[in-house]
Amino acid sequence: MNATEILEKLVSFPSVVGTPNAEIVAWIRAYLAAQGVAVTVLPGPEGDRSNLFATIGPVDVPGYILSGHMDVVPAEPSEWSCAPFQLKRDGERLTGRGTTDMKGYLATVLAAVPQLVAARLQQPIHIAFSYDEEAGCRGVPHLLARLPDLCAPPLGAIIGEPSNMRAVLAHKGKAAARVSLRGRAGHSSRPDLGLNAIHAMADVLNAAVEQAAALVQGPFDAAFAPPYSSLQAGVIAGGKALNIIPDLCTLELEARAIAGIDPAGLLAPVRARAEALQAQGFQVEWTVTSAYPALALAPDRPLAGLVAALSGQTPLGAVSYGTEAGLYQAAGVDAVICGPGDIGRAHKPDEFILESELAACQRFIEALGARCAA
Repeated sequence: MNATEILEKLVSFPSVVGTPNAEIVAWIRAYLAAQGVAVTVLPGPEGDRSNLFATIGPVDVPGYILSGHMDVVPAEPSEWSCAPFQLKRDGERLTGRGTTDMKGYLATVLAAVPQLVAARLQQPIHIAFSYDEEAGCRGVPHLLARLPDLCAPPLGAIIGEPSNMRAVLAHKGKAAARVSLRGRAGHSSRPDLGLNAIHAMADVLNAAVEQAAALVQGPFDAAFAPPYSSLQAGVIAGGKALNIIPDLCTLELEARAIAGIDPAGLLAPVRARAEALQAQGFQVEWTVTSAYPALALAPDRPLAGLVAALSGQTPLGAVSYGTEAGLYQAAGVDAVICGPGDIGRAHKPDEFILESELAACQRFIEALGARCAA
């Protein structure tokens, strides 16, 4: 099967983030097994979704990881000009959910497998496909925890998020949280008898706004746009009716941190303001919904030079979106982003990738295989 045929199959699996992924895992496992590649399926604690790891070449020699995620964001069919989970071909444009983010990369990795197997690699190439990346990189930590049992310490990991096949050396870290305030309901005519959770949440929201304004003042890293860490409140909900004192209000917020800054720490002033409301009788629940560290690969690291040489493009210093690369680096594995397609097409209706972009990525992977066979 070529990359387009494989992509067509992968897109047909509606592997939406947060849902079971047994079907796509089973298909990839069977495809690799047919090429003579042994696969380890790593179930996550959720019980209905798994990571997948495979090795081409010697397991006990340091090599390279090709890393990608199998999940995609949801797609509302009414917003698409075609069925989102059925690949549509129009010339070299291939439209479907996940074509760019990032089943196109998975397809090129799998399409390159027969040549990698035939090359009799002296250094291994590992395939690491994860789940629930779109929910804040929830799946890959379980894979990374098993990595010492699966292979020799890797020389590096190439995370195939869409970057127009240009190496990306850094991205921001992220922490997201949900705060819930529970007060006391009652009739709006007697506010003295209730505890208004929405009113109380206003203080927490003000803390988030104040922290966001403070972060604009620095510290700075000119590699990023914007060149500072950021914080925003994204979702707020509460109340049942206008004449009922709302006893519950929830706020979801996120912080994105430049390299060297702990993203969870940026949320600390907001959490403190929320927890202070306990003294007024509110029940406060703070839940971290996702967290991953920033990526910062030095330009003089061997992996940066290797990917630049194979791609033929000068590395890009940084992007503001996040990936699993920071988690690989935190686990002691050098990591870089390099994959087909443009991030600007991701998470949108009529998401697409070009066959020429798939071909460029497959050439890149096969060139890596040639290096590992030398």
